[in-house]
Amino acid sequence: MDFELKILGSSSATPSFDRHHTAQLLTVGSQINLIDCGEGTQMRLMQYKVKHQRICNIFISHLHGDHYFGLAGLLSTMHLQQRTAPLNLFGPKGLAEILTLQFKYGGTHLPYPINFVEVDTTVCRKIFEDKFMTVHSLPMQHRVPCCGFLFKEKVKPRHLLKNKLPAFLTPPQLVRLKWGEDIKNEQGEVLVRNSDVTTNPKHSRSYAYCADTKYKEDILPHITGVDLLYHESTFLSDMAHRAEHTFHSTAAQAATLAQKAQVKRLLIGHFSARYKDLLPLLEEAQAIFPNTNLATEGKTVSVLE
Repeated sequence: MDFELKILGSSSATPSFDRHHTAQLLTVGSQINLIDCGEGTQMRLMQYKVKHQRICNIFISHLHGDHYFGLAGLLSTMHLQQRTAPLNLFGPKGLAEILTLQFKYGGTHLPYPINFVEVDTTVCRKIFEDKFMTVHSLPMQHRVPCCGFLFKEKVKPRHLLKNKLPAFLTPPQLVRLKWGEDIKNEQGEVLVRNSDVTTNPKHSRSYAYCADTKYKEDILPHITGVDLLYHESTFLSDMAHRAEHTFHSTAAQAATLAQKAQVKRLLIGHFSARYKDLLPLLEEAQAIFPNTNLATEGKTVSVLE
């Protein structure tokens, strides 16, 4: 099953010639999740041949325009393309009011249901669950209420060793073995020990999206060991005073958090338009956490099982 991240936008407040506002796609199996929706997201979806109608869930981190100004347009396009499937929309307080007002005065009546979930940006809390994954909010520290998101695959079934399975097992018993149970008789005696006929399941993958924020160590318990961490890196360390003032992070701070969280890979993004060349940002982060890459537009990162 796919677990794949695609970068659609990587610029901070001001877009530049080859960098657009924040937007990402996380594909889990057949499900596509849109994370933030800055201006121009629709154009990036077209450029990378992603069909709008395949998006199941949209997660908006906060109400600064570079993270959601593309949303009303995208929802309207889904309407014009005759979407009927429900859409889950997660975001902070105020987002539903903004969209309702825009559609009210534009005379737009969406033909598909939107399930809006207002996210408390101050706590880590499960906000979504389906058969494939769970999503938790991650509290950020920004100038307005803001949260990140933690996507985690559910535990997968164990592998059955067919050559070791007794012939008398029924289909329901095989299912129980796949989920780690021993098979017992009515007296409670073990007939088939799970460890004898199964092997460990494939790795359950995880992705943590840390949106606009100051350096924030109190999220470490929630992101420790994740397969892939995205962390905003608006500035280089020589602009640390500017990062502090604007509630943003430096590349070095993002790498320090990745190191302390012992994550497997780090992506940095949300680059200030002042940086035409992103190599210094990458080098600053790699000096602390070597397995760092730039979240450049069009980049696809697959997380293996």
